[in-house]
Amino acid sequence: MDLVVFLPLLLVMGAFMFFASRRQRKQMQATIDLHNSLKVGDLVHTTSGLRGTIARIDDDNVDLEIAPGVVTTWMKLAVRDRVEPAEDAAEATDELTAASTEEGTPKTEG
Repeated sequence: MDLVVFLPLLLVMGAFMFFASRRQRKQMQATIDLHNSLKVGDLVHTTSGLRGTIARIDDDNVDLEIAPGVVTTWMKLAVRDRVEPAEDAAEATDELTAASTEEGTPKTEG
């Protein structure tokens, strides 16, 4: 009688664990693929939110230029994602729009 109660529970738990581990493997493979495809000049985000351009890369570390002439060394595992040029241009446009809104409407002579 106890087996009848626990068997469905075990099946549900087993299915949940199977799908959870499958999703985790896919995410891990995507991260590995990203790290293998990184190259000098790529604009990236780190897991701590820092944004920089790859200046040098080796097996375990990556040097990021975070400002002109400022290069920091990070573990390659700290790179979260690559910033695509289209995404970067959209963010710059949003920043310019916000800045012009704060300044108000420019005065014209006439």
